[in-house]
Amino acid sequence: MDVLIAIGIIVGTVLGMEFVAWFAHRFVMHGFLWSWHRDHHDPRLKEGRFFERNDLFFLVFALPSMTGYILSALVPEYGWMLWVAIGISIYGLMYFLIHDVYIHQRFAWFRQLEGKYSKAILRAHGAHHAKQTKEGCESFGLLLVNGKYFRGRKSWKKAEISE
Repeated sequence: MDVLIAIGIIVGTVLGMEFVAWFAHRFVMHGFLWSWHRDHHDPRLKEGRFFERNDLFFLVFALPSMTGYILSALVPEYGWMLWVAIGISIYGLMYFLIHDVYIHQRFAWFRQLEGKYSKAILRAHGAHHAKQTKEGCESFGLLLVNGKYFRGRKSWKKAEISE
């Protein structure tokens, strides 16, 4: 397969995964599988434990990637699925590093970054976690954040009133 096509499939998959993750977070995690996600929003439910029920979603999101690796190896006509599987894996690694390592500091590998984008991601995720309930949350994505999070918190209410 042409290298440019493979790169295009990988990049397209990584970009598409942000929308898959947003949809799954909004309608699955805050929907019918809230029982798995709830402990991620309520710190009292995970006191003294490293793992959360929410970590089960890692396995759910790993299944399509694993399927792509296996099918691409076993069925020659599905060779293109290798590039999709690699794209899903790259997004999964990015998600882990940004969400679990950087935002939630589950591993002390990074310190808070001073860039506008990294601060916007932290603000958006903080706004999402401001609610410990299934309803009323905002900002379900990880990498694509609303422009208001690039500004200070004081300006958010003003922006919402004028919109």
